[in-house]
Amino acid sequence: MLAFRLARRELRGGVRGLWIVLLCLALGVSVIAAVGTLRAATDRGLATDGRRILGGDLEVESGSQPLPATLRDWLRARGATLSGVVQMRSMLIANDGQRQLVELKAVDPAWPLVGEAQIAPKSEPVTPPLAGGNKGTQQQRGVATALADHGLLAEQVILDRLNLHPGDTVRLGNASFTVRGALISEPDRVAAPLILGPRVLIASDTLASTGLIAPGSMVQYALRATLPNPGTAPAVLAALGQTFDGEGWRIRDPHDAAPGVTRFIDQTSLFMTLVGLTSLLVGGIGVANGVRAWLDARARTVATLRCLGASSGLVFAVCLIQVMALAMCGVAIGLTIGTLLPIAMADWLKDVLPVPPVLGIYPGPLVLAAGYGLLTALAFSLWPLGRAARIPGSALFRDAMIPQRTRPSPLLMAANTGVVTALIGLTIATSADRHFALWFCAAALGTLTLFRLGGTAVVLAARAGRHVGGVSGRLGLGNLHRPGSTTPLLLVSVGLGLSTLAAVALIQGNVQREILEQLPANAPSFFFIDIQDSQLPRFEAVVHGQPGVQDMQQVPSMRARIVAVNGVPAQQVQATPDTRWALRGDRGLTYAATPPPGTRIVAGKWWPRDYSGPPLVSFDAGLAKGWGVGVGDTIRVNVLGRDIDLRIASLRDIAWQSLSLNFALMASPGLLQNAPHTHIATVRVADQDQGSLLRAVTDALPNVTGILVKDVLAAVSALLDEVAAALTATGSLTLLAGALVLVSAVAAGQRRRTHEAVILKTLGATRRQLRAAWLVEFGVLGLAAGLIAALVGTLASFGVVRYIMHIDWVFLPETLAATLLASLAMMLVFGYAGTVAALRTKAAPMLRNE
Repeated sequence: MLAFRLARRELRGGVRGLWIVLLCLALGVSVIAAVGTLRAATDRGLATDGRRILGGDLEVESGSQPLPATLRDWLRARGATLSGVVQMRSMLIANDGQRQLVELKAVDPAWPLVGEAQIAPKSEPVTPPLAGGNKGTQQQRGVATALADHGLLAEQVILDRLNLHPGDTVRLGNASFTVRGALISEPDRVAAPLILGPRVLIASDTLASTGLIAPGSMVQYALRATLPNPGTAPAVLAALGQTFDGEGWRIRDPHDAAPGVTRFIDQTSLFMTLVGLTSLLVGGIGVANGVRAWLDARARTVATLRCLGASSGLVFAVCLIQVMALAMCGVAIGLTIGTLLPIAMADWLKDVLPVPPVLGIYPGPLVLAAGYGLLTALAFSLWPLGRAARIPGSALFRDAMIPQRTRPSPLLMAANTGVVTALIGLTIATSADRHFALWFCAAALGTLTLFRLGGTAVVLAARAGRHVGGVSGRLGLGNLHRPGSTTPLLLVSVGLGLSTLAAVALIQGNVQREILEQLPANAPSFFFIDIQDSQLPRFEAVVHGQPGVQDMQQVPSMRARIVAVNGVPAQQVQATPDTRWALRGDRGLTYAATPPPGTRIVAGKWWPRDYSGPPLVSFDAGLAKGWGVGVGDTIRVNVLGRDIDLRIASLRDIAWQSLSLNFALMASPGLLQNAPHTHIATVRVADQDQGSLLRAVTDALPNVTGILVKDVLAAVSALLDEVAAALTATGSLTLLAGALVLVSAVAAGQRRRTHEAVILKTLGATRRQLRAAWLVEFGVLGLAAGLIAALVGTLASFGVVRYIMHIDWVFLPETLAATLLASLAMMLVFGYAGTVAALRTKAAPMLRNE
């Protein structure tokens, strides 16, 4: 109780010196709380809108094969209302010859089963209801009316690009359609970047007239169902899986409505949480600095208490109560900001996030953020508080100028270790990817150790060179190594934030280089898909008849769904997270008698040219490693409804960035050669002739879709720019925390600097000499921090790029040079600004007070 009374009375007198503790904790906690709140709100949005996003109570997706009538009969027998959806890519051609690659979606009159589609202008519902007896909602009937008689709805971006208006006629494949309006939103579509094309909506009964559907076409069939009692969906789903076992369909309920979105949210929240933890870690250094500066300012008070008989335990308790009271205030401020920030950004978040979040107050993320904040405050304040409590009263009077080499008690050191361990355990236990979180904690501890060793190295180097240079140089170097120097703290303060920013910049630069700058000079101009076998001679004649064509390559293509790997069903294969995608949905499959040019076989060997035995396959080495398979293992695929076992004959190292015709599955000829299939072709043509080639091909073969590579790359570049901006903004949070900590580190040594400045001015030193000395000191610190941050950022980016993104890493010296300059500028600006007060201090009053 005595400790509480003394602490309360001290706090009534103000907390000058501890404000940095409050700010540092508030920043880190607010980031973690905001990310956790947003994650919980998005999860709630997925749970609330699962039926809408899925399009019903369950969905069966079969890839490129139409779903059988027996499935529809089975579902109708259980009272289900059904809606079929077909999706593919095609070319939309206007009357003036302009064309646009689009994502085509064909729907029946029952669509959408859940939610409403927004169109403009709104269509009047037909009377009587549509054929089939499905009355539906007024919005359903309005969409069906718009799509009736070869009507078409397109996103506004298409209408703007092709200058289309309601009533205009356009062409899809072999069929003409009338534009009826703009498609504003679809209830069963989550937000996604438009990489290959915006959406076009047509009626499913008009799809056949387009001629776009043929064996081997890149198309996706899905059937949605709503049940009389949505609560029975899990039981119906289980019975469906048992009844149609072995079909290889993808069956989902509202809990699995958007697995891609869930993975995206998991990864984004993990990254943002780790950014918040990094900010909190940097803030922890600020806590230590702030506590040290506060103790320096209260040295006389503490010394007086010790001389009057106060025990070290009492002094420690008084100081800890005050620090933790301020820490709780900082945590409370951070929680408030973290809660209100997503709500304040609600309108912007609706357009950015894949699903609308259900914003509100979520206790779980707030409790977690508060736990992080309080553990960080304890972890970084126990050591300086414990050290101060152990210093004798007489020594405290001179500790600011001649520091005592005193450590906290063994019990307190053990408690400090326990708090750090708890902080690490909490980080790992609450992470979506515990392996990655473990590496993050190890990297954080390694980085702190590296900067601490760097600080020691700077002190030793400054001591060795203390006689180098003039008066200002010697004074500046002396400041780095003399007793009470804050060199290690200053290095850690600015270094962690700069390391994060350097790593983010290097990762961003490598991704941009990999996707955009490292494309080969002979990259194709176009990918043409869905070329029917009978159309191949005509296609080749049209292409070779166009000017500017430099090269054309084509391979057979069919759609295959991986059913099992070594007898294990695809959904049960223990694949790594970065390779699991290949087990979902249809994959491209081709065959070849000889390996394509540039093939790099890393295991096994290619089959003979005249091979006619059981089907073999050459498989992607990266996927094989992620699935744990090799030469001799078996992959079962479903092609056109038939299961085929492919034995792995070789593994290939595929350079996907070359944009050549690469397939993860490349089979031997024979059995597959006789199956219905289409062809894919790449064409390289001069830039000025690209438009004429696309028009010639799509006019001659309306069902063929041409994908212009530069348009796709432009969309990818725009998306990467947005990602880079987000990464830089989040990395800047850590840098902001570093700036706060730098200010606190300078403040921690402010009392010592003021005493030094007064004494040196009394002995005849000029303000100019003192300024130059401090510029030397902070310049050396800035260069050292920049060099270590460049090293840490380089190592971190190398690990992420090579072992998480699995792409080549290159050294980017200009990025690191920018890091070095930023470090030097920060250290000089903040360091000099923090010492201006020392120059202004009058010598006589201070000496009299001493």
